[in-house]
Amino acid sequence: MQFKHARAAVSAVFDDRNLVSSAGLVPMLRLAQQAGLAELAQHRLSVPTDKGANAGAKVTALVAGMLAGADSIDDMDLLRHGGMGKLFYRTYAPSTLGSFLRAFQFGHVRQLDGVASRVLVNLASRTPLLPAGPVFVDLDDTIIEVHGYQKQGAGFGYSGVRGLNALLATASTSQSAPVILAQRLRKGAAGSPRGAARIVADALATLRRMNTGTRVLVRADSAFYGYATVGAAIKAGADVSVTVRMDPAVKAAIAQIPEAAWTTIEYTDAIRDETTGQWISRAEVAEIPFAAFRSRKKAEQVTGRLVVRRIPDLNPRQVEQPTLFDTWRHHAFFTTTDSETMDTVAADKTHRGHAIIEQVHADLKHGPLAHLPSGIFAANSAWLVLAVIAFNLTRAAGLLADHGGRLAKATAATIRRTLIHVPARLARSARRIHLHLPEDWPWESAFARLFTATHAPPEAATS
Repeated sequence: MQFKHARAAVSAVFDDRNLVSSAGLVPMLRLAQQAGLAELAQHRLSVPTDKGANAGAKVTALVAGMLAGADSIDDMDLLRHGGMGKLFYRTYAPSTLGSFLRAFQFGHVRQLDGVASRVLVNLASRTPLLPAGPVFVDLDDTIIEVHGYQKQGAGFGYSGVRGLNALLATASTSQSAPVILAQRLRKGAAGSPRGAARIVADALATLRRMNTGTRVLVRADSAFYGYATVGAAIKAGADVSVTVRMDPAVKAAIAQIPEAAWTTIEYTDAIRDETTGQWISRAEVAEIPFAAFRSRKKAEQVTGRLVVRRIPDLNPRQVEQPTLFDTWRHHAFFTTTDSETMDTVAADKTHRGHAIIEQVHADLKHGPLAHLPSGIFAANSAWLVLAVIAFNLTRAAGLLADHGGRLAKATAATIRRTLIHVPARLARSARRIHLHLPEDWPWESAFARLFTATHAPPEAATS
């Protein structure tokens, strides 16, 4: 592509009061309104009146800014340009929204957690966020890097990066992209399992309100292999699939697996061995009955299966001379799933699907969580919850716009680029506002479906 008028004089003037840069906020905020975001925030948040007046409108404004790409308080100014004041009211200044967030305390953040949960349940009633089939709840944490010494709670966590620790629980099916069920911001130096049992309980409670009606499998890595987290999942009626640490009990169980029990599996794509950097495409799996947490009282011991995957040990430090037999490295996880409905190979493949939560972490860090805007811990905790609400709204919007298509599983960045960042010129006629959008917009059909779905009249009540 080249500039068409290379020799012509071009000028740029910011003088049009009828232009908006993100016309997609119109259907997105209609969707948020139908999910009850403003009403729920207004009635459930008890932020002090001097800062928390019109809490519903301020929460909606913050979510709208995140939907449009804001990753800091100053970025909320993008809601106050051109014709935005003609489309929306209460487009607050960034300073007002910042003061609102800084008034939050831990209890207010928990109230906002309740708002996020109920908004997700309401979205699920309008869109098939979790279609029929087994539901996988994935639990994992990530470090959000921060800079400077004014961030409350910042510290060096397991990654060696100075930041704050965000713990998320997501839900997905084999046909759907993940949505976020629960979230919690913690100190940077917090251990991964801290508060995980509460997050699991909250996530599964939200999932029950979504009426999925199917069996739930909670997946996690070895950091969450403990009775508190596993027990919370089982108490809520879910199965678990959790990576185990190679402690003496696990090693002893693996040693008891007969050689004939190993089944060779072939991966669809070769994978890089993390230790040696070499590519491998062969592995074997086997299982053995196992009782987890045998050091606890009998009522707290959990019986299930220990599924083990082994791969050839190609570490050159151990190959000083040829070996007489193959050596292996073992990766094991504990699961309570029924072997009749999920055999060893299927259980291993299902457990490896836990990596999908890493895509959610990356999605948030390329959006609202690129920065944590405040020095106050509770304000940053509220920012995380608002980012989760915005994320779930983009999931629902993608389904409404392109159910069964690419946008149904697209990242939030793709939804912003295709459905939200649509420039428009406002025109008035017969007391109606008309949005004049770009001709030949590549995603015109998807935008039209989203717009129609969010502006359709409510369904008639049935007697």
